[in-house]
Amino acid sequence: MNPHALQPVSPKALALSCWQHRNLISQITRREVVGRYRGSMMGLGWSFLNPVLMLAVFTFVFSVVFQAKWGVEMQGQSEGKGVFAVVLFIGLIVHGLFAEVLTRSPGLIVGNVNYVKKVVFPLEILPVSAVLSALFHAVISIVVWFTAYLLIIGIPSWQIIFLPLVLLPLVVLSLGVSYVLASLGVFLRDVAQTMGILTTVLLFMSPVFFPIERLPAPYRPFFLMNPLTFIIEQARDVLVWHKMPDFTGLTIYLVCALTLLFIGYAWFQKTRKGFADVL
Repeated sequence: MNPHALQPVSPKALALSCWQHRNLISQITRREVVGRYRGSMMGLGWSFLNPVLMLAVFTFVFSVVFQAKWGVEMQGQSEGKGVFAVVLFIGLIVHGLFAEVLTRSPGLIVGNVNYVKKVVFPLEILPVSAVLSALFHAVISIVVWFTAYLLIIGIPSWQIIFLPLVLLPLVVLSLGVSYVLASLGVFLRDVAQTMGILTTVLLFMSPVFFPIERLPAPYRPFFLMNPLTFIIEQARDVLVWHKMPDFTGLTIYLVCALTLLFIGYAWFQKTRKGFADVL
């Protein structure tokens, strides 16, 4: 394979590559998930324990120390620490999905030099595997949330079936961002260092710990520019507020995410010929 040959950049090429290498994507994703916990006594049990510990800490800090409340009743129950926790956890799940993609993407190519230099390998599937790995951990967290909801409140409303539809635009957006960061991470090593800061900023600039209605009106536009805000609000609508999703808003979000995905994929394919020279 000529590393300097022009690579296909069309959406059809991306879909075809994912389909042709679906087994390889599955293997790499499985390796990423299992490898993260290899050697630990609990193994995959950490994927359950980590979100539970994070939820417990944030719930204590914000509901006990700062006395934060959502100001709602759920199925006749007055708001307590349990109700606060299940609402808070939704924001953490959405943020965690996007944050994992942001932090891992800059090192996807740098951490797999052999794939670039010595092996004829479809590099374009690495971001796909990274997003699927993040999605796996998000699904585990959703299972934890569902269990907590059953124990604390009861059976969720039927609108929960729309959750995959709500998360789809964010998954597409994450893949587009992953392609851009995976390429930039090769040429600009500082990108990886800034992602930790960016994920923290996104955490506190999203309505994770408070409803967006509590914000003063002049500050709301800044939070609405955050790509996580709309998804967090929609996820809470279908999971806890018993509302239908905003199909118009989700469609617009998905179109924008698909546009970014194809731009990111084209950027990745155009710049990949320089990976071997830099690495």
